[in-house]
Amino acid sequence: QVHLVESGGGSVQAGGSLRLSCAASGRAFSLYAMGWFRQAPGRERELVAAISWRGSSTYYADSVKGRFTISRDNAANTVYLQMNSLNPEDTAVYFCAQSTDPFSVLINRERVFGYWGQGTQVTVSS
Repeated sequence: QVHLVESGGGSVQAGGSLRLSCAASGRAFSLYAMGWFRQAPGRERELVAAISWRGSSTYYADSVKGRFTISRDNAANTVYLQMNSLNPEDTAVYFCAQSTDPFSVLINRERVFGYWGQGTQVTVSS
């Protein structure tokens, strides 16, 4: 059974940085694409960033390009999201997700991801 646990959320002032981590267990981590989603109150869930199973391809939403960096450590079964230059619009619950199928290539498609963590709150104050 896939188990995803996020950590690293918190409160930060605008312009600050946070690093989210997601520890995965339950199956061979290195075979699956990973993603970070977020959902703010009253808004739809948004795919923020994703990384392919090899780590060779990444995807970023336009709203975070140049500020967020996704990375993975397959030896540690962990995916990270480095968030810089945060602004209040980044305030949301951030969720880690894993692709349903191995070797997924369409990492910019929400439907690729079928397993989710519980989420971690990120609050950015102005």
